[in-house]
Amino acid sequence: MDTSAPHAIELSGINKSFGPVHANKDIDLAIRPGTIHGIIGENGAGKSTLMSILYGFYQADSGWIKMKGELTVIPDSQSAIKLGIGMVHQHFMLVDNFTVLENIILGAEGGNILNSAMRRARSELLRLEEEYGLKVDPDALIEELPVGLQQRVEILKALYRGADVLILDEPTGVLTPSEADHLFRILEQLKAQGKTILLITHKLREIMAITDEVSVMRRGEMVATRQTAETSPEELAELMVGRRVLLQVDKGEAHPGDVKLSVDNLTVRDGRGVDMVKSVSFQVKSGEIVGIAGVAGNGQSELLQAIAGMRNVLSGTITLDGQPLEYDPAVLRQRGLAHVPEDRHHEGLVLPFEENENAVLGYHGDEKFLKGPFLQIEAMRTEAMEKIEKYDIRPPNPQLKTANFSGGNQQKIVLAREMERDPIVLLIGQPTRGVDVGAIEFIHRRIIEMRDAGKAVLLVSVELDEIRSLSDRVLVMFDGHIVGERSPETSESELGLLMAGVNNNEAVA
Repeated sequence: MDTSAPHAIELSGINKSFGPVHANKDIDLAIRPGTIHGIIGENGAGKSTLMSILYGFYQADSGWIKMKGELTVIPDSQSAIKLGIGMVHQHFMLVDNFTVLENIILGAEGGNILNSAMRRARSELLRLEEEYGLKVDPDALIEELPVGLQQRVEILKALYRGADVLILDEPTGVLTPSEADHLFRILEQLKAQGKTILLITHKLREIMAITDEVSVMRRGEMVATRQTAETSPEELAELMVGRRVLLQVDKGEAHPGDVKLSVDNLTVRDGRGVDMVKSVSFQVKSGEIVGIAGVAGNGQSELLQAIAGMRNVLSGTITLDGQPLEYDPAVLRQRGLAHVPEDRHHEGLVLPFEENENAVLGYHGDEKFLKGPFLQIEAMRTEAMEKIEKYDIRPPNPQLKTANFSGGNQQKIVLAREMERDPIVLLIGQPTRGVDVGAIEFIHRRIIEMRDAGKAVLLVSVELDEIRSLSDRVLVMFDGHIVGERSPETSESELGLLMAGVNNNEAVA
């Protein structure tokens, strides 16, 4: 690599404020061409704001940008695209009922005759697929593609528009571990073809696995840049958070008690008429964490939703603390079942609501929040403020719209609401999805504390490391079945085989 060549991108003195919030403070950043450069930091550190400035979504209040040594002005995203900058957003910018080809060409038709433009686009798309190993059916509808292939379409869309610099914002937040590994292979291929890649993430494993250099942001400032080969996850975590972070879960031995949740021959059918959970049976005792491992789409989500009363059961029984389950979430809460759903945006929160409203959502019928038929707003805000302080929710403002909190702090709002109700059984789906390293440490510690307080915890996560670190027993799901039970000390390779439906050892480890 020619280190004397001008930087692919250079930012200097970048400042950006939103009202009183100083999101970026005098940011300097230099990206070498043909490298994968990671940008990490806690949620709210300013990473996405900085990349939005580079992509033309925002304008910096001060500072300058150079591309290949030339001073550059990027007033909008169309200008960024013309300069060879592409961006793959955390939440895909695709039209679900359009085909892959229609999404690729949308906004870049390049002519008045659509059929001619489509033919040219199809030819170019096939060339890009071949060159970069990004195979996808051009005529498939987006809504019919799995998430990993949808992301591939986003990358192809950027390449079709001539991107030499590719920005990926939290690209693995919606991917399974195997899909993430495949993405990394694609990024290596893109780098080998001379592309420059900026990877925004908070996952240290990804940084160490794929990047050449890494820059660390904390509270709007750029605090360090390191050669990836010369740093460690521990150093990066400390730079991100500003203190030493415990990366390994510290937990003592479990002391299981009575059975609090029992599932017997449960079958659950989804809206398409497909059986997603097939004759599943297991138990969870007080004082233990039972983890369910599996590749996304193998029935874990439907299982969790059925136990939480959100999805009808086709057959089988669920027993909560010795009594049959009622399929009414409000009644289940009163009986001591708390639920942290997998999708906090669609199932756990109402984003336009204020933080204090979400802090009591589902429990707002409690006497302390009511006076006759009217909600007691001050009581709600007082309760919310107590949770904010205990769970370190930032910013500490119970009247702020929930949509304005970072993903990690939104997750803490849900966790605080459910954990502080002193439940008998706690269901947790994807507890740290989209959450930064400092918040992950806090969430894991709280889950262990719940176990040690005698709660029965059922944990679903696609993060195998998380399942192995937190669980006292691991159940593996494949194609709607529980295909094995293992101890958390079981090797990742053996669990991976079970997750793929290969079971060479029927005995429980």
